[in-house]
Amino acid sequence: MSSAGRGSMLAQPLQRPSAGRVAALFALVVLGALVGLAGTLVQAGWFPGGLLLALAGAAGLFLGGSRATGSRSGAVAPAFGWVVAVIFLTAGRPEGDFLFGAGGGSYLFLLGGMALAVICATLGLERQPRADGARLGK
Repeated sequence: MSSAGRGSMLAQPLQRPSAGRVAALFALVVLGALVGLAGTLVQAGWFPGGLLLALAGAAGLFLGGSRATGSRSGAVAPAFGWVVAVIFLTAGRPEGDFLFGAGGGSYLFLLGGMALAVICATLGLERQPRADGARLGK
């Protein structure tokens, strides 16, 4: 049956995700938190190169997760872990310790990382035509 006869993707019934997919998304959440932690430490240490390295690592994880899972949830899962870790690390402790300074680099890391998460999550994956209905290579 061709995809045109089934209706849009939104009209299809929801399917339960497999255990492997759930495990992969959970691993991406944990990786997102680790990249957020590493980026927090690196971005202030080697400014501006550390900031660019931290943002490139976050973008690579978001986009790589999306490509690996073949869906937008692969970008949303590490972005969620990243945001939770970074927001958690911005809070000061009662002793007065904190990881983020009040400099512009910290704000660029926060806002730039969130912008990259949104960009990678909304970046459309290209849909390939099915081989039976398309004339590939001609």
